[in-house]
Order: sequence, then structure tokens, then C-alpha cells
Amino acid sequence: MRHDSGDGTVGKALGVLDHVASIGRPVRFSELLETSPHPKATLYRLLQTLVSQGMLSLDPETGTYTPGLRLVRLAHAAWSQSNLAPIARPHLEALAAEIGQTVHLAQLDSGQVLYLDKRGPARAVPMYSEAGKVGPAYCTGVGKVMLAYLPEPELAAALDRQSWHRFTPSTITDADAMRAELAAIRAAGHAFDREEHEPGIACIAMPVLSPGGRVQGAVSVTGQGLDETRLMAHRPALAAAVERISGALRDWRFPDQREG
Repeated sequence: MRHDSGDGTVGKALGVLDHVASIGRPVRFSELLETSPHPKATLYRLLQTLVSQGMLSLDPETGTYTPGLRLVRLAHAAWSQSNLAPIARPHLEALAAEIGQTVHLAQLDSGQVLYLDKRGPARAVPMYSEAGKVGPAYCTGVGKVMLAYLPEPELAAALDRQSWHRFTPSTITDADAMRAELAAIRAAGHAFDREEHEPGIACIAMPVLSPGGRVQGAVSVTGQGLDETRLMAHRPALAAAVERISGALRDWRFPDQREG
């Protein structure tokens, strides 16, 4: 768990909030205390504050904490006010309908993949990705293609944040091998996930770029049992959709980002 001591009480509270949310299930105080950097009294006080503000919910019968409704409302507002997700949605829906495969939209968040949207057929293949979920960058198509377009200082920082866990026999598990892969991705303009995160699940991904060439996000076409030949057959439709999304964003500048 990250200890945001440099940000005072607010940083500590947000760290506790992240901790609860990352567990992904109702969690007891004793379990939080085992991995918390805070003393018992401090952790209890921070949890009380988060509950009173609606950021966490405490079940009095089970004594467990879960993300609160206020946090859900804030997350929904953040998503709905993000320009990339609402602007991209009709293009994602059109792409998914055209090719009959699952389509993802993602951005990088602290070196990891944040899935913003997912469109696909009614009977889509079950997979890890869902809007709002965070996944690894080094073994997903959207993650790798966004890493490939980062400037060097940002790329180095992002690679330092990867876990390099081997999910499948195809997972790349070290930074040097990943750098070679990223160079090839940038040259090709697209990335493959060759069943690197989930067995049987493969994808092709392309970056959403600003007019200055800065990566703003990525879109992927994902499916089961798709080899590179079949994935490349979807590349023209994917490229057209990405270009339409990039075009829709050209008149709007993301906060705190400068054109490269």
C-alpha cells in the first residue's frame, strides 16, 4: 500500500481508500491493519472519516468496509466528463458492429491500463477487461501500444511501475525485452497481445494520438482464437475508427498535457 505521508492527512486517507478499493471485496479492519503503514488508532480514525464522508461504507453486521456510494458517484462523474470516453463511444460501437468482435478503449494511469469503455457482441467472450478496471500495461495490447508512444522519461518511469508477473507462457517479463517489443510496435503502428495476459485471448491495438503525436489513449480489437493474420484483417477498420476518434479530439486539449 502506498504511504502518502508527504500529502498529509488527505494523502493518508486517499491511501486507505485505494487500499480498500484494490482488495476488490468487503474487508475487515483487522485485515487492513495487517498491511497498513499506519498505527491502529490512525487507521481507525481515517476509516471513520472516510465512512462519515460517504467514501467508504461500513456494514455493521459483518464489520467490513467497501467503497461508498459517494465514491461511485464521483467515479461516474469523472468518466462522464472525460472527453475521450464520450467522444469515442459512437466510434467504438460502430467498430464493434462492423467487425463482430470486442472493442476496448483505454488510457494509461500511473503506468497501468485504465479501461474506459468496452463494446462488443451480445455474446462476447468472457475476459478480464471491464470499464473502470485497471490492468497491467506490459502484457496487454492497449498497454503496450501506449507505452510505445511515450517519451523516454515517461516510458522509463512507466516501466519501473510494471510488476513483470508471468500471466501466461507468452508474457514478456523484463524491461529490456519489452523495450525491443515497443520499438517494433512503434515502427508498425500497432501492438499485438499474443495471449500474454489471458490464455486464449488475443488482440490488436492502435494508439489515439494528439495532433502533436502525444498518446491520449488506445483502442483494441480483442477476441478468442484470433491469430495475427486474423487480427491484421481488422487493422483497416481499427485504424479508421482510431483516426475518427483522434479527429474528434483535435479541437480539445487534455488538461496538463502539452503537445509534443
